[in-house]
Amino acid sequence: METAEPRTASHAHSDDLLLCCEELRIGYQGKPMLPPINLQVHRGTFLAVIGRNGSGKSTYFKTLLGLLSPVSGRVFRSSPQVRSAYVPQSTGIDALLPVRAKELVRWGRLSGWNFLKPFSSREDRSAVSAAIETAGAGPIAQMPYRELSEGQKQRALLARVLATEADLVLLDEPTAAMDAVAERETMKRLAQLAHERRLAVVVVSHDLRVAAEFADQLLFVDRETSSVVLGDANTVFCHPAFRHQYGDDYCPRHPPSPHDRTAP
Repeated sequence: METAEPRTASHAHSDDLLLCCEELRIGYQGKPMLPPINLQVHRGTFLAVIGRNGSGKSTYFKTLLGLLSPVSGRVFRSSPQVRSAYVPQSTGIDALLPVRAKELVRWGRLSGWNFLKPFSSREDRSAVSAAIETAGAGPIAQMPYRELSEGQKQRALLARVLATEADLVLLDEPTAAMDAVAERETMKRLAQLAHERRLAVVVVSHDLRVAAEFADQLLFVDRETSSVVLGDANTVFCHPAFRHQYGDDYCPRHPPSPHDRTAP
């Protein structure tokens, strides 16, 4: 059994801490799915959660969001002022809703509206435009939401999350319906967003190579082997639990040292 130990990026300071898990056990009806998870999420970091279907990734997300209670341990934000935004796998948005993609993005600013202020402010409009540009949703902004492909819908939803200007962004398989090119571009944008805007981005991904390319750290969870592994791509991909599920293809192969060779 492998548990994830608390890790802090070398450049991070305590003031950058947004979210913390302490001996967190996730599961249902008091039955844990995984060993305890210790994790600190700081500003300016991009964390990818990986694992096979049924490994506990979505359950972990729901526990982080407070939608599920921990079996034990705790998860907490460093301050009540930490703002978070979440994109689930399915949105529940009625496909027949007569709304354009840009209007959907504006919904990310609804918390600032009221009956005395029914129209968006200049600040709201600026945030919506920036979010659309960052998400690469400009070409679809004026299109009806119901006419978008699944990948385009996910891009619009990403823009809506960015419009909230949250400190912590959690996305559950945001690129699942995208082609390979769009997926890589989206993950690259998320990494840039985290680093340039000092946000914390946590994403579930099934594309292991793309996640390894852009994420600062990987969190591998595996219910079958009761393992949780936190680290860089080499650490995770070469771990026995990961190799049990995915084989050796992801673990870098280094040429043998001269000292390891036997004499002819």
